Amino acid sequence: MPRIARMVIKGEPAVYHVISRTALDGYVIGDVEKDFLFRLIKWLSSIYFAEVIGFCLMGSHLHLLVRMHPGEEYSDEEVKRRFKILYGNKSEKALADGQIPSLRLKWASLSEYIKDIKQRFSRFYNKLHNRKGFFWSERFKSVIVENG
Repeated sequence: MPRIARMVIKGEPAVYHVISRTALDGYVIGDVEKDFLFRLIKWLSSIYFAEVIGFCLMGSHLHLLVRMHPGEEYSDEEVKRRFKILYGNKSEKALADGQIPSLRLKWASLSEYIKDIKQRFSRFYNKLHNRKGFFWSERFKSVIVENG
């Protein structure tokens, strides 16, 4: 049976309350992990069209209140600037012609934003604790709090 589609608002800013739980038993997110997760959320928010309004990092889950903006609000120059934040000025990776529309679409997506946070944090956590496997339990939950 297919998943139920996530409720998202397209073409205008919308605020979402996001919740994601760990798959591990107990309170596994300590101070070191919380510090990394905080810095990760802050950094990815400077790339994605996401404005973090509030957050709470708990020992077993996280809450994030985020306003996602549509990509059409951002100029090509702004997309290029964010690309440099992601890959660095001295990176070998160059922005290809025609890539800007797909980046606008990706960086305006709540699902892509949360996926990036969860994947990068999982890699960090697993490397830090010398483990393999899943860190997050299931799909993140999101509730539309406000639109327009």
